[in-house]
Amino acid sequence: DMDAVVTDRAARKDAGNAPGYTDYVIAAAARALRDHPAVNAQVTPDGIAVLPEIHVGMAVALDDGLIVPVVHHADQLSLGRLGPETSRLAAAARDGSLTPDEVTGGTFSVTALGMFGVDRFDAILPPGTGAILAVAASRPTVVAKADGSISVQRQMQVNLTADHRVIYGAHGAAFLKELAGLVETSPEALAF
Repeated sequence: DMDAVVTDRAARKDAGNAPGYTDYVIAAAARALRDHPAVNAQVTPDGIAVLPEIHVGMAVALDDGLIVPVVHHADQLSLGRLGPETSRLAAAARDGSLTPDEVTGGTFSVTALGMFGVDRFDAILPPGTGAILAVAASRPTVVAKADGSISVQRQMQVNLTADHRVIYGAHGAAFLKELAGLVETSPEALAF
């Protein structure tokens, strides 16, 4: 349910500081990774490594392919600082000025196709990460509530692709539940 994000973003837009919808998801993923370190892991030659730092790669489409710049220490950035950083990295990706440090070290990835109207998709796991989150479009959706009432909510599909040598399904589900909770009920908490 993206209603809380839409409301929070509108208030920030009025104040002149509106992050993108994907920024909310990246911020929520980074915070959820703190509580679910098993999802911030990868296979190494020595076995499974749970990674101590959270560096979120964000897929950027280019005319001739895809590149994944990395938001280093994403869990330590407020939403107000994350938005400008993702914008800067996306611009550097498009003009070819990313440095090697800006495209290495990702521990988790996010890819979004919502801006193209895609309602759901599966992302391919990039080498070196244990999981990638596919973020689709946010759409008005008719929802039946537990009490039998019906409402319209802005909903978005996300899909987690994970390396099951590293991440068990239950760990991925717990991570997604926390991510959804952050987005649905407390996007303002991402501003810290």
